[in-house]
Order: sequence, then C-alpha cells, then structure tokens
Amino acid sequence: MSQQSVTSDSNVSREEILEIANLARLGVDENTASSYADDISKVLNLMHTINNVDTTDVKPLSNIHEACQELRVDVAKHDINRERNQSVAPAVEEGLYLVPQVIE
Repeated sequence: MSQQSVTSDSNVSREEILEIANLARLGVDENTASSYADDISKVLNLMHTINNVDTTDVKPLSNIHEACQELRVDVAKHDINRERNQSVAPAVEEGLYLVPQVIE
C-alpha cells in the first residue's frame, strides 16, 4: 500500500469487504464483513499513526539485537510464601500443585 493511500480517514466499509469477497469468490456473511471492516480500519488507522511518527534521528537497525537493554541483576530472593501462594490454588497435595492429567 502506498503512503498516499493511507489517509487519516482510512475506514473500510462492510460493503467494500463484501465486494472484495465477491470478487475473490470468498463466502463472507454480513456480520463477518462488518467485523473485518472494523479490524482492517483499525489497522489502516494505526498505519497512518505510525506514518506520522518523526523518525528523523532514529538510526535503522539491521538486527534487533543491536539494541541493548539494561537488565537488572539476577538475584535469588527467598521471600516466596508457599502457603500463601498455594492457598489460592484449586488443588494442592503435600506442598505440590495438582493439575489435570493431559497425557495418558
């Protein structure tokens, strides 16, 4: 999609969705078309918002790992209160959480 086609009013109508679905030979009902129109309009409006962000002084990254994030020190804390945590669990036995069996 070109920059010119993303306007501040990038709303897609239910009728446009139904027309495109018809041209693509897709079975889309009226309710689904309305939902698709809302979702696509939100994405297009977000694209417009992002397009308006000033990135003049932002250097492009070739890899996300180039950005360095400060991490906190990994320190073990011994303040876990097992009784309090297990008091809200649906099922506990001998200090262990009981979960439904998923593999037979």
